[in-house]
Parts: sequence; C-alpha cells; structure tokens
Amino acid sequence: MTEPALAHATEYGRMYSRSLSEPPTVPSITTVIAQGSTSLDGWHSYMAASAVVKDPKLSAALGNPSALRGVVKDASSASERYRDAAAERGTRVHFYAEQVALRALDRAHELERAREDLASRGEHQFADRFDEWWKLYEVQPIAPEITVWNAEVGYAGTLDLVARIGGRLCLIDYKTKKTDRDGQVKPLDDKVVMQLVAGMKAQESLVDAGAGIWEPWAYGQEPLLLGVAVGQTEVRPMRANPAVLPQHWFKFCALRRVWQTSMDAIGAGRALLPVPPPPVGAHAAPAPEAPIQPSAVPAGGGAN
Repeated sequence: MTEPALAHATEYGRMYSRSLSEPPTVPSITTVIAQGSTSLDGWHSYMAASAVVKDPKLSAALGNPSALRGVVKDASSASERYRDAAAERGTRVHFYAEQVALRALDRAHELERAREDLASRGEHQFADRFDEWWKLYEVQPIAPEITVWNAEVGYAGTLDLVARIGGRLCLIDYKTKKTDRDGQVKPLDDKVVMQLVAGMKAQESLVDAGAGIWEPWAYGQEPLLLGVAVGQTEVRPMRANPAVLPQHWFKFCALRRVWQTSMDAIGAGRALLPVPPPPVGAHAAPAPEAPIQPSAVPAGGGAN
C-alpha cells in the first residue's frame, strides 16, 4: 500500500493533515481502532519461545552461557521481526493490487515492477490468486487508494479501493493473510468492519494534496462493504453484515473519544510529580499542654 501523502507518524499515532503545507490534525482510522487493542503478551511469549526452539544455534549453545544469552536475545525480538516482515509483505501486496486497478483505469502504473518485487521474494502466489479473483468477480475499479476525511467526528484514512462488482458500488479493504493447514486463508478480524464503516461515513475525499483541495464524499450511500483476505492459496471476500454497522460505527466513535481523552491527558502535563522529604523536625512530637494551675480555677469552681 502506498503511503498517503497527507499521513504522518506522530507521538499520538498516525495522523492526517489537510494539505502538504499544514500540520496533522486528526488521527487515522487505524489509529482510532488501535485504541481498543487487547494485550498481545501471550502471543509475544509464544513467538519468543518458538524462536528459541527453532534456532539452529540452540544445540551448540547448550552449556555455554554466553551463547545461550545470544539465542535468548535473538528470540526476544522474534515477534517484532514477524510483525515487521508481515507489514512489509502486506505493503507489497497492496501495491500490486493498486497497480492492477490503475492499469484497468488506463492510468500510469508499475504493475510489472510490483509483480517482480513479489516474485523475487517467493510471493508471486499472492499476485496469481489476486488476478484470479479480480477476473472472476469482474471488478470495475473507480478509485484506488482514495483518502477520505470526516471533520465532524475528526478522523481521516485511505481506502484501498472503490469499485463496482456485479453492478454494486463497493468499498474494499485488502488484508494480506497467511494460509492455514487446510490450505485456506486465515479469517479476517471483525475490526475490518469498523474500518470500512468509518470509510463509508466519510464526508470528503482528497482531490489535490498540494493545494489541500477536497470534494464531498461521493461513495457513502449504501455501498457494499467488503473485506478481502488475500492469500497465497485463495482470495476470500467477506461482506460486512448491514445489521451490525450501527454498532460498529458507535464503537468507532467511542474509540475516537478515547483517543482524544488520551491526548488531552498527555497535553495536561506531567501525571506524576516527585515528593521531597519533609522539612527537618517536621516529625517531632508536639509539645505537651501546660497543666492547669490552681489559681486559674474560679473560686468555688465546680461547687454548687
């Protein structure tokens, strides 16, 4: 997937600006959705343990503390390496899909380079299966990699493709997926519905990034929302259930408020402040009260 010109990596996550000359002001759709992410501690632990077991240096390192530390150090970053490799592969597959659409639109494209890039890494099956799906479903592209904006809620994002399939207007999001033991692509995460419904609810789409020109969003009226899992053995499109779209939209809006609250908390200042020790003598016991002198008691005090 090509990097949108208006997208920026910031301390608050990925954010978008209105033009190339303006600072980013709203979070990306994926940044908003990430506010609801659950812990991946178990997955990280599994990846590390698996990396140790599969490390070819393990047998030679047994009994050698220094070598074992090296094996453990390599394993500790296994999940990060896996994540980064998957992201890079996804970028290559998205780029290929974009070039297929550009060619179909008779626009400048780099389809051959995109395919060669996949083939050089043994990933040509992704392109093969994608081509089969594209032909079988008779995809008619309208706008690949289109950037959208919603000023009311405050977010932006880039949709993989707007197209017509079987006469229906479709908003499409590609997900590169590995293949399971049965030869089928792994299932899509339900979060793709939030991503698609946020795209549908956009208010504007980008015309010119340099000049900051936007136009009213033309493709939000009851489109078919498709998450398309692209694998090496098959491509499996899944339709977002229309009955659940309101709930997923409400969830997205709630996560947008979580993002804003988090940014407000960061901007409010330091959350924890140092506490100095108390002044010397502050713990000294208070002086005892002076005893009441007899002369201070009124005459006949207490007598009736």
